[in-house]
Amino acid sequence: MTRCLVTGVAGFIGSHIAETLVNKGNYVVGIDSFTDYYDEKIKQENLSSLTQDKRFRLVKKDIVNFNLKKILRKVEYVFHEAAQPGVRSSWGTNFQVYLRNNVLATQRLLEALKSIALKKFIFASSSSIYGDSEDSILSETTIPHPISPYGATKLAAEKLCYLYNKNYGIPIITLRYFTVYGPRQRPDMAFHKFIKAMLKDDEIEIFGDGNQLRDFTHVNDVVDANIAAAETDIDWGIFNIGSGTQISINKVIDVIGEILDVEPEVKYTEKVEGDMRQTLADIKRASSSLGYRPSISLSDGLKLQIQSIKNRSNLS
Repeated sequence: MTRCLVTGVAGFIGSHIAETLVNKGNYVVGIDSFTDYYDEKIKQENLSSLTQDKRFRLVKKDIVNFNLKKILRKVEYVFHEAAQPGVRSSWGTNFQVYLRNNVLATQRLLEALKSIALKKFIFASSSSIYGDSEDSILSETTIPHPISPYGATKLAAEKLCYLYNKNYGIPIITLRYFTVYGPRQRPDMAFHKFIKAMLKDDEIEIFGDGNQLRDFTHVNDVVDANIAAAETDIDWGIFNIGSGTQISINKVIDVIGEILDVEPEVKYTEKVEGDMRQTLADIKRASSSLGYRPSISLSDGLKLQIQSIKNRSNLS
């Protein structure tokens, strides 16, 4: 049985990765500090099936000030999902939280792994590192120019991964996620807010004109990418993980409205600083090197997320 560590295990993506690993017969240690970014009861619900499985162990600790060597013994794979999320909230005095949870936490984890015979470290990065690039399609060779403090901290963490790979030989795969959605999506994220508003016949607030273009990636495809990254023989690489397709925010709202058979009521407000105008992932490298093949269409993915929100209607 392979022993894996998943950081940020109670979160949206981390909980999905941990479930898949356990279902594949692995033993998973999950660590999460349960920050107050959103309601802890949602995170506890994310872990409801895992906590009943003997192959899963939850550690409620903060990576920054916890002796990680206690839980890294015999660990072969690390999936580093823990991070302070959110572009809009990363400005001002909040930036110190992003430095701590995205940069310092990553450095502490990598430092603890220097003497571990690790098979793979998979780091969850973000398309936010690209910023408003002149490239219409974002490839791994596109020069990063983040336009938000959040994006800057994720890029800094990527650079730390490079340092520890080159100097200490830690085998690292970095996955740049493009706007992940699906069941358990955080309540502050757009799709979750759109769906909840339409279910309640409430007004939807859109930052900007709604013509922003995004590459949306279903969480199941992200999990598949993580498993593929763990299984590859490559010991260093950066890969875009997206759908390879693009759609506007306005069109997404229309699709959700069609699924729910409601007429969305939309209010447009001022654009938020740090929001990218468009994202579209070039996924050829992930396809050729990892065998990554996104398989869930936006419509099918939205139906799964809508059903999940209905099932968890007692949560935020």
